[in-house]
Amino acid sequence: MKRILTAIAALAVVAGSALPSFAGMLDDIRSRGVVRIGVSLGGEPIGFRDAQNNPVGYDVDVANRLAEKLGVPVEFTDVSGDARISMLVSGQIDVAIANTSATLERAKVVNFSIPYNRAGLRVIVQKDSGIKELKDLSGKKVVVGRGTTGETFLKSAVPDAQLVYVDQFAPDGVLQLQQKRVDAAIEDSSLLDYLATKNPTLVTLAGLYSNDPIGMAVAKGDPEFVRWLDMFVSDYIQSGAYEANYKKWWGAEANPPALNPQW
Repeated sequence: MKRILTAIAALAVVAGSALPSFAGMLDDIRSRGVVRIGVSLGGEPIGFRDAQNNPVGYDVDVANRLAEKLGVPVEFTDVSGDARISMLVSGQIDVAIANTSATLERAKVVNFSIPYNRAGLRVIVQKDSGIKELKDLSGKKVVVGRGTTGETFLKSAVPDAQLVYVDQFAPDGVLQLQQKRVDAAIEDSSLLDYLATKNPTLVTLAGLYSNDPIGMAVAKGDPEFVRWLDMFVSDYIQSGAYEANYKKWWGAEANPPALNPQW
């Protein structure tokens, strides 16, 4: 009997050592006294810098609300494209609120909260480019964010398009459009709809090429933190803060995409 108990105890030690140990992100954030949030400052109105170089925009407002609910100040890091994921995995940021589409491929590497926004891929073109529909992008120069869902879509849908890569859609991609160095761009509708209202030489093509859930992304391994974020987003939607924040940045007449507050 003694040998059996000893063997069981040894197996318990081995099994325990094989399991990862997580202090818990909520505890880590409280102990550290700051939440490190990655935001993409690559385009109005999602995220950009004001005249004083401060981060502002829809996602920044969501991030500030999250920090308020956690009871700690926020430390912002500007992230974009592939950096959103790699910085989470490497532990450089705690959460990415960075206009990140929750895709199956990304979900292999990180976890997502329920959607706090929705957007679809849209194409914006020079008004005088002659581009009327997606197939007209064949042979045309199209600016695209590196590592984005727009890049993946365009490579499949219009393989003959000449992709011009940028790490930051704004200012780099926007500047190329304004200087007519490219014929078109593909990005989230939330960015391009806003851009078209500010630039009379640009026009968006009708229709969306996806309807993507935009979620908060976190590193794998802490389901309790994901559950807390789900509850936060649910409160954000049901409290009316989501609608108010959306109309703050897209206008009082804007119609916020319908979101499900269940978690």
